[in-house]
Amino acid sequence: MLREAGLRVTRPRVAVLSAVHAHPHADTDSVLSAVRRELPKVSHQAVYDSLHALTSAGLVRRIQPSRSVARYETRTGDNHHHIVCRSCGAIADVDCAVGEAPCLTASDDRGYAIDEAEVIYWGLCPGCSAAESP
Repeated sequence: MLREAGLRVTRPRVAVLSAVHAHPHADTDSVLSAVRRELPKVSHQAVYDSLHALTSAGLVRRIQPSRSVARYETRTGDNHHHIVCRSCGAIADVDCAVGEAPCLTASDDRGYAIDEAEVIYWGLCPGCSAAESP
């Protein structure tokens, strides 16, 4: 995947890509912890640089819901959305509502050529909903 994206294959990049694949929606610290299980001496900077390179190459997607740190995932190119729990912060993927990317049809595109929409749904996850119910 790295070579196909025009990136050099390095141990930190492979480890970061594997960590993000294994832990969707992980923040940078979680990715760093996962990578250090495989490469104990990897630096913060190597992980940050790898995340940046992988994101720029389109192998990883960076999302940042309001009031949250940046999160990373390997599900790219399908214009899916996210749902975030207001209580515990859990994040899950949500496919476009109906049909073929209807979210790309704005009521007024103001002349823009829209190619992506970023929608975040907010609510309570099943666990937090059950905890709040009497």
